[in-house]
Amino acid sequence: MADNFNLELVSPERLLLSEKVSEVVIPATEGEMTVMANHAPVMTTLKPGVVTVKDAAGKTTRYVVFGGFADITPENCTLLAESAVPMEELDREKLMKRIEAAKAEFAAALNYEHRTQAENYLAELTRLNGIVMPA
Repeated sequence: MADNFNLELVSPERLLLSEKVSEVVIPATEGEMTVMANHAPVMTTLKPGVVTVKDAAGKTTRYVVFGGFADITPENCTLLAESAVPMEELDREKLMKRIEAAKAEFAAALNYEHRTQAENYLAELTRLNGIVMPA
């Protein structure tokens, strides 16, 4: 049986999760990461995507995050999300509002750096839309 570690998933609105888990898969900007107990210390940024949590009993739960940071130590993983919701609370209308806001930000970008960031964020939201809201 795998060792367990502490996971906290926090957004500005609320604490979504604080419990012992055996595994969490996070959408890091460098690529998807699986975190387990005794993971090497890492800090990374999160891109819009799905966080998959396997609790100590083996039950899997999914959350949607819209960016943020992950602080990983051998004993803990803390996800500080810009915004996050349990997968079952996300609906197409809410996600489409985020996509429309990202399109507006992209259109209003004043310099190359801002335009590139907005374009990348929009691309991740569009990809996320295909994953969590398949047609």
